[in-house]
Amino acid sequence: MTTPFAHRNLPRLLLQAREAVMSHTRPSLREHALSDQQWRVLRVLGEHGAVETGKVAREAFILGPSLTGVLARMERDGLITRSRDPDDQRCTVIEATPRGRKLVKTLSTSIEAHYAWMEASLGKEKLSQIYGLLDELIALETP
Repeated sequence: MTTPFAHRNLPRLLLQAREAVMSHTRPSLREHALSDQQWRVLRVLGEHGAVETGKVAREAFILGPSLTGVLARMERDGLITRSRDPDDQRCTVIEATPRGRKLVKTLSTSIEAHYAWMEASLGKEKLSQIYGLLDELIALETP
């Protein structure tokens, strides 16, 4: 059977690449009872500090309704706090608790070790090319 497609399935390849990378990270997340989504939220907070929920949703790529449930579980587990933005009471600000920040620090060690392994395996230049090409693709497809 012939196919009308001239190009490989890029979305599938990107998902496969994501799963390959995450297969190294997930065991560490599970050891700390974290889902992929919870980790993405903690990573955003670890990089930016206190963040408005809309930015968390955008940066962590979690849709609003799902984010509500994720944040509720994280708050229940003592990983985050939620408060009203003092400048705009309509907005909610999320911040990692000391426990959440400690978890980010703990997990960042094994995650950074994995990135170092990828860099050693692929070479610094290739890994940099991957980042650059992905950035270009994202910019190209972003309206």
